[in-house]
Amino acid sequence: MATIKSSETEDWLDYRVVRPFSYLWALLFARLDVHPNSVTILSMIIGAGSCFFFVHGSYYYEGWHGLWLNLIGIFLLCVADILDCTDGQLARLTGKKSRLGRILDGMAGFVWFIPIYVSLMFRFYHHHSLEFGWLGIADTEQNTLIATAAVTAFALYSGFVGMGGQQRLADYYIQIHLFLLKGEKNSELDTSMQQQKAYDETPVKGNRLWKCFLKTYIDYTRKQEKATPEFQKLMATLREKYGSPSNMPEATRQELLRESRVIMPWNAMLTFNFRSAMFFLFCLIDLPAFNFLFELICMGLLTYCINRHHEACCKRVRSAILHGASNA
Repeated sequence: MATIKSSETEDWLDYRVVRPFSYLWALLFARLDVHPNSVTILSMIIGAGSCFFFVHGSYYYEGWHGLWLNLIGIFLLCVADILDCTDGQLARLTGKKSRLGRILDGMAGFVWFIPIYVSLMFRFYHHHSLEFGWLGIADTEQNTLIATAAVTAFALYSGFVGMGGQQRLADYYIQIHLFLLKGEKNSELDTSMQQQKAYDETPVKGNRLWKCFLKTYIDYTRKQEKATPEFQKLMATLREKYGSPSNMPEATRQELLRESRVIMPWNAMLTFNFRSAMFFLFCLIDLPAFNFLFELICMGLLTYCINRHHEACCKRVRSAILHGASNA
């Protein structure tokens, strides 16, 4: 479908199920003249609203009532994801792309999971007998407060450092892949320098909220760049040698693209579907606190491996370019 960025950056479920369904919604919203940013905001509201259902224990603690409430939360979060996919397809369908849309799209996951993670802290405070029983901890008020504080610390680190950093890097690798596959005009490979320039050139009067969005996005892109030093060096070398990374030799582009294709299936696991499937599982078996450990350990290790593979490729390609230049 023309409204999909690339099948190579999508996992099977997104490409075969979510994206076709989102396309139908995009057609409807286009006919109703709904702006893509409105769809993004709607997805944020629905995704964040699911937290009211995840605060309840599932079957072990609250029986069928709790199970159904958790299933409703899962349904709402899936609807939010479909709408989050719809906004981009709608933007490409109608030509209503914007920097604000790009920023809002990057924020959607955080807007969903911040209230959800807070709800899980309250959930653990009220429902923790499984964990306490396994660890042999007496279920006293003092122990509950200490354990809840520990879970809260895990949740904060897991959300802002773990999931936040992982999804930020996954998004960056998707844009790098699109840049290599389709060129600069068909990717959203933003740089912090570009965003800083846009921020500096925007007058304060009448644009305070917009400048706040831009400031947030500057920080977002800077963190992406900080996590990929070898890629940044490669881009600098390409600009120095060829005037622009877009002018790199075809052989160089193909080598980078080949290595990028290797990590794309693994990179897709850092986005919504796999991550949320595990989150849903932990909620349904009434062990949502284990989701934080999964985010930190399993997803953290996966992110590290993806990052190391891509960085090693960039270092190797840059070395070949410099070596070729020194021999010329």
